[in-house]
Amino acid sequence: MAKQPSGVKEFVRKRIVSLKRKPQTIALIVLVIGFLYYSLNLTQISNTTAKIQGSGMGLCGFATMLFSMLSLVCFLNAFPHRKKVNVPMLVLMFLMLAIIIYCDIYYGNSITRAITRENNPIDPTGINSYISKASVMLRVHQIILIVGAALVALLPVYAKMLRRINTSVDVAGNQNMGAIDISGEDA
Repeated sequence: MAKQPSGVKEFVRKRIVSLKRKPQTIALIVLVIGFLYYSLNLTQISNTTAKIQGSGMGLCGFATMLFSMLSLVCFLNAFPHRKKVNVPMLVLMFLMLAIIIYCDIYYGNSITRAITRENNPIDPTGINSYISKASVMLRVHQIILIVGAALVALLPVYAKMLRRINTSVDVAGNQNMGAIDISGEDA
């Protein structure tokens, strides 16, 4: 009888098979990581907005959260199960990602203006260290979103590459299939 693949090897094979069937999962995971990263660091954004009180900063934070959730919904609707890609939802998702990136840039520029202004600049160190952390977090969030958008755009390319991976299991003992009696007659 053939030896079955080991536990870890079989686990990896099954994950690759599921990625071959749904390669868009890779991009979805990256976009979910971006959403979680922003959501879990929302306290820094809120504190920075309260401290600086720049015009449009609160709106940018709200728009980023709203469009992050809606872009995930659009992504899930853009790739329905066993159907063609829903192009209007895909375009809407890219539009929302562009708005999120714009909001991150605008918010980051508001932080920079508050730190470098002539009269009464805000010191982003010491008790206000959350301001510099928010600035860094926004840059990382932008990078995650750009990577996620690139993965969605390059989906046809890496889907073909994933299909080339051999995930079949070699089973010994299949050579004598002709010797098996399937006639149903008792001997």
